[in-house]
Amino acid sequence: MMLMLKLRPEREKDLLSPQTISNDRGLTIDDHVDIYGNVRSRVLLPTGVTTITADFMVEDSGIWDPALPDLQQHRVEDLPNEVLTYLLASRYCEVDLLVEDAWRLFGSTPEGWARVAAIVKYAHERIRFSYPEALPTRTAFSAHAERVGVCRDYAHLAVTLCRCMNIPARYCTGYLGDIRIDPIPGPMDFSAWFEVYLGGAWRTFDARHNKPRVGRIMQAWGRDAADVAISTAFGSAGLKQFDVVAEEVPD
Repeated sequence: MMLMLKLRPEREKDLLSPQTISNDRGLTIDDHVDIYGNVRSRVLLPTGVTTITADFMVEDSGIWDPALPDLQQHRVEDLPNEVLTYLLASRYCEVDLLVEDAWRLFGSTPEGWARVAAIVKYAHERIRFSYPEALPTRTAFSAHAERVGVCRDYAHLAVTLCRCMNIPARYCTGYLGDIRIDPIPGPMDFSAWFEVYLGGAWRTFDARHNKPRVGRIMQAWGRDAADVAISTAFGSAGLKQFDVVAEEVPD
């Protein structure tokens, strides 16, 4: 099994406690860095039930997601080589199937931040959030057609529409606790958002919530959810229980 439970290396400097990945069967868990710079773990699970736990404390800035409406997008010919991958279609982001819809919907919007904001608003309103109707095989195209999904579907749709409009976009996963907001109904989970390349840097957007948030703790980014799955099993495996707790610790 491969696991994506540790923070991005850029956030390791913010750790206030060690990142502890433990299990109840004394198994060895080894780490390596994947092609996107994420820290990925691997473990060989024996037959039977294994409990794996990740635990740590991290310091965050406490700053709300910034809004930078004056940022302009880059012409494709001016983009750095390393971001070009995030213009391409991928497993869950079918650029070729949505490109005509994207240009029809957003071709007249101002380029840059305003265009991304319009895409985020559209994805936020297009999809109805529903845990019971979540599907691991749902793509951006099917989420757009079915108009239902969870946070990964909002992110996939927005990422795909941005790529259709020649804006590099990458899928992000991490912790996002209900910090400085009213608690969101339902069990806590890992969260999916996305980043776009504008004004020479990657900028955070969230189509699921469509509003600034505090306390995003990045674990991994990639082309889509296939690159940053929390767990990937090779062989028969079933999930018995899944709990996520991300809470603010008072000073």
